[in-house]
Amino acid sequence: MAEELIIHERWSREEKYRALLPQMEALTEGETDVTANMANVAAALKQAFGFFWVGFYVVKEGVLTLGPFQGAVACTRIGYGKGVCGTAWKEGRTVIVPDVERFAGHIACSSASRSEIVVPIRDGEGTIVAVLDVDSDSLDDFGAVDALYLEKAGGLLYPGRVCP
Repeated sequence: MAEELIIHERWSREEKYRALLPQMEALTEGETDVTANMANVAAALKQAFGFFWVGFYVVKEGVLTLGPFQGAVACTRIGYGKGVCGTAWKEGRTVIVPDVERFAGHIACSSASRSEIVVPIRDGEGTIVAVLDVDSDSLDDFGAVDALYLEKAGGLLYPGRVCP
């Protein structure tokens, strides 16, 4: 298991992701507890990029329930198709929101959140079992590079998962 992340501040975002992915793999390798892996992935992403909020919502009893996260207190439950997280769950795809104020039905857990990306997490059978939610306090902070690498990060949680 990795004990310290090695990420250089002057690297581009993609360079940081490329360096971080194998380090997150080392953190999750051999660990079968999904909650523990979610906690380490959230912490690694928060530490490497300084995002405003990074965390997981887990599908439980027909709603997304707050799981491991890094950042300010958050909404506890989100309904199917509600907000950005519920939309990513319902549509089964990564959702990038450049300006949360312009997303109809956005759930404002924090007024400091300005942009957001949500990645559905699938188990080995392809069922969406969680979402990875990353918020930024900057507008238009996420793009295709984030989607690509955050989807790969989600794949570390459930080996053999089906990609979105």
